Amino acid sequence: MTHTYICILKDSEISLWGLSGKERLIRMIESHDNVELVDRTSQVPENAPVLLLRGDYLFESRVLKELIGRDEDVAVSASNSDQIVAARASSSNLEVLSQELLGESDKKIITTLEIKKAADLVNAYDPRLLKYDPPFILPVNQANKYHLENELFDGSYKGVTDFITKWFWPIPARWAVKLCVHYGWSPNQVTILSLVLAIFAGLAFWGGYLYTGLVMGWFMTFLDTVDGKLARVTITSSKMGDILDHGLDLIHPPLWYLAWGLGISEMWGSSLSVISMFWIILAAYIGGRFCEGGFELWIAPFRLFLWQPWDSYNRLITARRNPNLLILTLALICGRPDIGLWLVLIWHVASTLVLMARLLIAQKHKKKFGELKPWLNSIDPERDRKRLDVRLFTRLSKSAP
Repeated sequence: MTHTYICILKDSEISLWGLSGKERLIRMIESHDNVELVDRTSQVPENAPVLLLRGDYLFESRVLKELIGRDEDVAVSASNSDQIVAARASSSNLEVLSQELLGESDKKIITTLEIKKAADLVNAYDPRLLKYDPPFILPVNQANKYHLENELFDGSYKGVTDFITKWFWPIPARWAVKLCVHYGWSPNQVTILSLVLAIFAGLAFWGGYLYTGLVMGWFMTFLDTVDGKLARVTITSSKMGDILDHGLDLIHPPLWYLAWGLGISEMWGSSLSVISMFWIILAAYIGGRFCEGGFELWIAPFRLFLWQPWDSYNRLITARRNPNLLILTLALICGRPDIGLWLVLIWHVASTLVLMARLLIAQKHKKKFGELKPWLNSIDPERDRKRLDVRLFTRLSKSAP
């Protein structure tokens, strides 16, 4: 990959989630290899590739990645205007090009470059966050502040996830992220608090303090949303935090169900022991994860839940932690925590059988029709805008006020 020099021109007049436009760009750039930040264009070696960026504009991360990895010279305009806000070119006449980019001289060099929009550079389908999300470059100013902070926060959410994370957590999570930014709390601190709550929730279940355990459990699931959003809007994710977060997500749910069963052992009247139920739940849990991994490994290079709209709907309610925690909560409110555990077992087995069926169907579909593609990648913004699945799982309307 070509070594690229990057120079950030200007800065924003305000901050978004605690970061000015230039600070945000610097954090985003630091995650890339083969790049070197310079303060002035005069520091760039002769004929070296350079990327000029206006720091008073908000660049979506995929757009920045594309510009850094691009070999061809190009100029890029903002999403809501014809204002040129970035240029990738050789280092000749950089000072003049910088002045043109800032509007301080006539655009003579820029007009010789191919001019593109963000949408010309990046596909709206984002496999990393399982969503269809049109890329953008927007001005950072006081009039745009609320809109842009919403864009950054909403853009940090996965498009396809469980219904609680998708529809119940966003508003309180935004408040929580704002508090974390205000008090300087890091994503790792939030993750560690989640870990502590996960442990104590399990101990409460085990001890028979089911309501106490549920309160801590629900707060833990909420913080599990907050830490990821905080990391993305402040560009402060780390490998250790990512491992801790995902490792916690994988390990604790089955242990909670075991602890729940042990906590209600005195009222347990079934011939099937709690330990036996745990092994069935664990087998179904692992089986479901195996189906998801097997789809990516053997059938298609994307998530199973992105194959067809049906699969995305299934992800809303499939047997993951949040839907199962809701089952346990409702069962406890009804005074039958034992039935809650049975329902969790049944839902795990049913969900895994559905995933196995989808895996087999996908395999047959691949043999008959060839390569599979995610449905989000085939959306036409004009044609499909009114479709229910498109409205539920995408964000098509993205323009500054």
